[in-house]
Amino acid sequence: MDRRHFLVAAGVLAAGLATPRSGLTASGAALPPPALPGAKTLEEALKNRQTRRDFDARPLPDEVLSGLLWAANGVNRPEAGKHTAPTAMNRQEIDVYVTKADGLFRYEPKGHLLERLSEADLRAATGKQAFAATAPVNLVYVADMTKAAGSTPEEKAFYAGADTGFIGQNVYLYCAAMGLATVVRANFDGAALAKAMGLPAGRRVTLAQTVGYPKA
Repeated sequence: MDRRHFLVAAGVLAAGLATPRSGLTASGAALPPPALPGAKTLEEALKNRQTRRDFDARPLPDEVLSGLLWAANGVNRPEAGKHTAPTAMNRQEIDVYVTKADGLFRYEPKGHLLERLSEADLRAATGKQAFAATAPVNLVYVADMTKAAGSTPEEKAFYAGADTGFIGQNVYLYCAAMGLATVVRANFDGAALAKAMGLPAGRRVTLAQTVGYPKA
């Protein structure tokens, strides 16, 4: 088996993102260079990939959150504007939102930054499982159904779901490589969550994914 380093292409990205840390409290704050798995291989990540629902409450360091978001759906080919996760017909209709104790954010892949949308703690709204309210990060995947591939609502829902799945698996592999716990979840009130997030018409919450350190 070819044991090329997992996420080795991220070295170019990390160099390009070597900007001073500005913190994640301001609107449009640039993320720090991403923490990456280093010498760990894809084979190791696949062997370690698992679903966990036991989360420590301690927050993720900024550089780990940076790496998580880049792995999820960051830009890995800047010259073409292409992402780590594919989308049907390259529609790029999925946005990654981040809910943390200090607010709601939207990840902007092109600039690798977080846009603060609210100071409200919406973690509990992202799922009916008790751990969602206390885990450090809940990612919320939102599809712009006006951009999704397909000519019928059923086709659009199918492609948006498939494209979300690619992002979720990227997160699983990053977490496996970095010793993080994660679980993809669909047990939430989509309408209530969309309202709490202030999503405009045409946006649909497709899945949520909790990430954090596992409990000892």
